[in-house]
Amino acid sequence: MGRAFVYVILGGGVAAGYAALEFTRRGVSPGELCIISEEPVAPYERPALSKGFLLPESPARLPSFHTCVGANEERLTPKWYKEHGVELVLGTRVKSVDVRRKKLLTATGETISYKILLIATGARALKLEEFGLNGSEAENVCYLRDLADANGLVNAMQSCAGGNAVVIGGGYIGMECAASLAINKINVTMVFPEVHCMARLFTPRIASYYEEYYQSKGIKFVKGTVLSSFEFDSNGKVTAVNLRDGNQLPADLVVVGIGIRPNTSLFEGQLTLEKGGIKVNGKLQTSMDSVYAVGDVAAFPVKLCGETRRLEHVDSARKSAKHAVAAIMEPEKSGEFDYLPFFYSRVFGLSWQFYGDNVGEAVHFGDFSGTTFGAYWINKGHLVGSFLEGGTKEEYEAIATATKLKPPVEDLTELEQQGLNFALTVSKKPQPALPIEVSHSISGLIILEKPAYAWHATVGVVLAASIAGFAYWYGTRRKRW
Repeated sequence: MGRAFVYVILGGGVAAGYAALEFTRRGVSPGELCIISEEPVAPYERPALSKGFLLPESPARLPSFHTCVGANEERLTPKWYKEHGVELVLGTRVKSVDVRRKKLLTATGETISYKILLIATGARALKLEEFGLNGSEAENVCYLRDLADANGLVNAMQSCAGGNAVVIGGGYIGMECAASLAINKINVTMVFPEVHCMARLFTPRIASYYEEYYQSKGIKFVKGTVLSSFEFDSNGKVTAVNLRDGNQLPADLVVVGIGIRPNTSLFEGQLTLEKGGIKVNGKLQTSMDSVYAVGDVAAFPVKLCGETRRLEHVDSARKSAKHAVAAIMEPEKSGEFDYLPFFYSRVFGLSWQFYGDNVGEAVHFGDFSGTTFGAYWINKGHLVGSFLEGGTKEEYEAIATATKLKPPVEDLTELEQQGLNFALTVSKKPQPALPIEVSHSISGLIILEKPAYAWHATVGVVLAASIAGFAYWYGTRRKRW
């Protein structure tokens, strides 16, 4: 028993939905494309799970956040897939993949073959058991990665209103879940081993602002230690959290957000892996020509950083999916994936955005006692990263543009004084047009659309001048003849 498709998307997260939309826009025929997902629902915007889904009033629910609403596109409900002839194979686990024979085997024994495979398997939440701890099976211990997790967390929240919640982890999931729990009138304590929250991105000064804001909302922080064990009641529910520093915290609910791990197991030994993910080139193509990878699972060359990286964010999932489909459908027209790393979050009344890379020296600016502030990261004399809290649409666009341009920065004190105006000024400067490569032939000049390097342009100028000089000399010679 088996089915065959031209294109198969393996995975049903954000990247799958955006890839499906791009496939249909580029003329895929009905019946050529299918999406295989372990989840029982069509692809949806995963960020909603830690934001609108957890709100006590008017919470987000499907179909309101099926992809692709994140880019203000049409919402891809199950009806949309049916109308466009895209096969949804939902609630289905793939047991094995043979990339050489171009076949997948599902847990039910069905074989699905393809010509082109797009891997969008994403990542899974790291479990406590992977660190030698027990307790994940308790009904009041929650993770947050998919819709089932979110439904479980909502049910647990409703059963402990006014109670105590312990959030394990100080990253994205920890910060966003802690805010949602507090909004639901639950007492929250965050526990993490780092010296401040969001340690992978925030500077100590930026982190201090958010920690103080969270504390004003009643959220407590226990830093520099980790969970060591749980206390359980006779029903197997967690009643307290024991920490390695010897402290014990009462708990009616525990939310664990300690990171994720890319889902690469189906391809180990078949495709090249790097940075914990599946290595791809600038076309998002793996070491096997007929296989592409996008989203959290893909390790791709980031031009701004000059190295291969794996980025765990919805924006990367959306844009890499679109680029991969373009490379699949029109390889001769698609260039290299040139992505500007982007991260954002919205909690309480706060909203921040970050672009680029947080390496080098951080220069803070703005009013840290107010609502708008930020930071630049300067590495080797150039701006490589920008962070802004409380900005307008124009201001966020400005820091994105400035970071992409990587302008030189000579005086860090002056940069601090200019603050946001630096990015606004840089982003409004007219940029020189890319030089174009030229070539001459018997019939004249042929202009190519390919951007040229500086030395190409120099050679072109010299060549053009030489041709002009020869023409002038030749004309004068003809007159004498």
